[in-house]
Amino acid sequence: MRSRQPKQLLLAFFGEHVVEQDALPIRAGVLIEVLEGAGVAAPATRATLDRMVRRGLLSRERRGREILFTLTSEGSAVLHEATERVRGPRPFEPHGSGWTLVTFSVPENQRTLRHRLRSALTWEGFAPLRDGLWLAPGEVDLQSALEPLQADLPPGAVTAFHARELPGFAMADNVRAAWDIDRIRDEHLSFIETWSDPATSAEAGSALSAQTMLVADWLELLRADPRLPRDFMNDDWPADRSFEVYWTCRRALEEAAAAQFAALADVSPRSAPADQPFAPSLMPSAAARRR
Repeated sequence: MRSRQPKQLLLAFFGEHVVEQDALPIRAGVLIEVLEGAGVAAPATRATLDRMVRRGLLSRERRGREILFTLTSEGSAVLHEATERVRGPRPFEPHGSGWTLVTFSVPENQRTLRHRLRSALTWEGFAPLRDGLWLAPGEVDLQSALEPLQADLPPGAVTAFHARELPGFAMADNVRAAWDIDRIRDEHLSFIETWSDPATSAEAGSALSAQTMLVADWLELLRADPRLPRDFMNDDWPADRSFEVYWTCRRALEEAAAAQFAALADVSPRSAPADQPFAPSLMPSAAARRR
């Protein structure tokens, strides 16, 4: 079974089943059971839950002999911000044209905050270009992206602006300097290979564990792919195939996973999110754009 980080699996689980249910507490035993079905041992799950509590993403309480975990307001904000792309019909297409540029300054003694800021920027498609300048395709909604960090960021810590390419200053070299295109392609191909194989779901302990694995892998792929314009990709760029594979697997697992979650968490089954249409060839190929 492919190795997956416990934190990514927990974020996938809470994002799919908990974030839209107001302050729903989840028993530790439920989380341990779901992650065990995804190949994670109980001690690793407990240690990750402890770290997520310290990080402020989860709160913990004891009720009798049970330990329960609830999303904090920060945890909910992080997951709500990710939901649009996780479930959206065009997750690999930039929003708008041009480029968004960011510089930031965080004091050396606030390394955790700096890491959180870099992580948020990476999720939004940013990559460091040079000398503290970060670049992302399209018009990034930074206000929403950085909302969970606003209370902790010093005034003026982040400077951002939108730009367009000028004639005579092609972006291709900058794109290759900022992003490893071959690695992004490999991430797509790995996702396609993993989830095109029926054995991947069969190896999981349950449909709920398989769905959690699927969404965790999807989150990793979304983080790896910055939504670059297709002008910079080959005509056989695999993003559309990744999208189709994800939604095929998601639909296949959704009903059983929702029922299993309801039984484990002792809640009424809720309606699954509306299906997204398949969207192959979301963006014209480079060859088509040149015509």
